[in-house]
Amino acid sequence: MGAGPCRRIVLLVIVLSTVVLLVCPVVPAQAYYADLGITVDASGFVTIQGQTNYPGLLVENTEMYTSKQQSMWLLNITKQEVFSAFVYSLTLPQGAVIRYVRSSGSVQIQDTTGSLVVHGVGENVSLSIVLQYQLQKQGSALLDNLVYFVLIVLIIVVGILLVYEYRTEKRTRQVVPPSKTTAPVVEWKGLNPRQQQIMRLLTERAVPLTQTDIQRELQIPKASVSRNLRGLERRDLIEKEQIGMSNLIRVKRP
Repeated sequence: MGAGPCRRIVLLVIVLSTVVLLVCPVVPAQAYYADLGITVDASGFVTIQGQTNYPGLLVENTEMYTSKQQSMWLLNITKQEVFSAFVYSLTLPQGAVIRYVRSSGSVQIQDTTGSLVVHGVGENVSLSIVLQYQLQKQGSALLDNLVYFVLIVLIIVVGILLVYEYRTEKRTRQVVPPSKTTAPVVEWKGLNPRQQQIMRLLTERAVPLTQTDIQRELQIPKASVSRNLRGLERRDLIEKEQIGMSNLIRVKRP
């Protein structure tokens, strides 16, 4: 084949390639994004709202993403396509306790007014949210709180009773000093006024006195004191005790 036909073939290939490029331009791959708010109710129904260009991702009250085995729930929202960027907030029902969580990108769990909220964000990865959780029974939680409250009240009451009993016992054990009272006035029949004064003095003092003490206290002559003491001794109303050179005089013990 000569040089002319070859040049014509090359020129034809170039023209055909140009036509193909003009008629069938290269279509770039689809870039997905998502900004989602996801809620799950106590019955396992999922609602996904927000903005996204991924077809069919936004749904309302669907059970396609949840399953339950005994008391354990499993939430699985997984899309194999790559998302250039996504962000989501996943709100679980009241009383939910997370047992396991795995998400593409980064994830953070927040407790808001009794409901757990899972925040996630990622770039250039597939969207994947796999979460296992369990619901606590509200009645059981209330009963537990009531039991704790009753126990606290009982502890406080027992403490108050113990303190009261301790203080009462302490007051009972305290020794109350005898109060000083004035000896009652006694009239001794058959005694003269001097003898009655001596008996009253000895009774009020309640301690032995010498004859000098009696004379000084009553301001009566020594001879009168001696005479009246002998009369009281004969009546067996007083007794004397010799201490050295002095006689101690007291009311005779019964």
